[in-house]
Amino acid sequence: MSKTSALPRLVALQYRDFRLLWLGQLISITGSQMQIVAVDWHIYELLKGQTYLFSLVGWDIPLQAEALGLGALGLMRVLPIIVFALVGGVLADALDRRRLMMWTQGAAAIFAGLLALATFGGYDSVPVVYLLTAATAAAMAFDNPARQSLIPNLVPREHLSNAVSLNTLMWQIATIVGPALAGVLVGWFNLSLVYLLNALSFVAVLVALWLMHYRKQERVEITGLNWQALVEGVRFTYRSRLIWSTMLLDFFATFFSSARTMLPIVASDILGVGVQGYGLLATAQPIGAVLAGSILSLRREIQRQGAVLLISVVIYGLGTAFFGVSTVFALSYLLFGLTGAADTVSTVIRGTLRQVMTPDHLRGRMIGVNMIFFMGGPQLGELEAGLVAAALGAPFAIVSGGLATVLLTGWVAWKYPRLRRYTAATAAEVTRT
Repeated sequence: MSKTSALPRLVALQYRDFRLLWLGQLISITGSQMQIVAVDWHIYELLKGQTYLFSLVGWDIPLQAEALGLGALGLMRVLPIIVFALVGGVLADALDRRRLMMWTQGAAAIFAGLLALATFGGYDSVPVVYLLTAATAAAMAFDNPARQSLIPNLVPREHLSNAVSLNTLMWQIATIVGPALAGVLVGWFNLSLVYLLNALSFVAVLVALWLMHYRKQERVEITGLNWQALVEGVRFTYRSRLIWSTMLLDFFATFFSSARTMLPIVASDILGVGVQGYGLLATAQPIGAVLAGSILSLRREIQRQGAVLLISVVIYGLGTAFFGVSTVFALSYLLFGLTGAADTVSTVIRGTLRQVMTPDHLRGRMIGVNMIFFMGGPQLGELEAGLVAAALGAPFAIVSGGLATVLLTGWVAWKYPRLRRYTAATAAEVTRT
């Protein structure tokens, strides 16, 4: 019996190098998710109760410092991505992706260790947390193109969809375990322990990369970092209308429906459940994502992929809007979980479409461009949500963002009919060519 027939629905895990990377990332991303939750709570605690006055045409408008501080975290996470993502994409095509990942993972481990030392030593001011958060984001701007471009080199092309589904499932498992552990550790111990554990978690990926048999990628057509190589990646992405439309959809949804950054305020001020409840609420979205990801991993194919993608983003927006008006923890948990399930469906379809339609020698640059959309969207969305919440309250920021997502999804569906018509048969035809 062949590998494919023995485990046809989890076949990507049968390939040793992919399995090593999958397991290593599961540990590392769990640590990273712990740190994201801890940093959000860290800023909330440092600024809690403070108010800034903003003068506009003679009016003094009180702004909540914690909402502004949480929104500014998004800015700290997105600026390095905007600056370095395209360069990271070029390097992922020009250099050995496995070796590049070893450098970026090592750098991220150092930054997490420095954050642990600063917090333990009492030097954890808002600027210090912002600076090390931005440094970590810069490392990830180089890491993500290399990591995502590496995956198609580890499994046959016909199993790429399964690999993307399993990668998404792994990510969501980590985003369940990480926030839950962070809530417990912050409540029982302190923030510095969370940061230290995250620093240690990067060792898992470094070991996985070291043990890989894979040592080279397909032939590339660039020999280094230059402007022409960068422009080639941007030009390819923009001219591939299917890829471009999914990036726009991704950006709009995550920009306006980025409710996750408001969770400390929702948990503490609206639901009244404290830090442990905050950690629990943060698991709702990934639990919904894991349920959806598990179903997708066991399915052989999604047939009407374009239509399913658009519907899932609409559900994501509506779930966010209803989450914004809920004052009951159980209902909030259910609605936040629904957004995670819908987001996972769209993520798998978008990820598979882009990987299938991009040649290997351009894959890193395509992912670099995409990083500005799929990571820039939620981080800029955190800034937008923070500003709106500071002036008008967190519920208004969340509800208005969800409704904006629904409207903009309708615009993308109208503007790009090829996306509406995209099917599994379309993907199969591209794969054969």
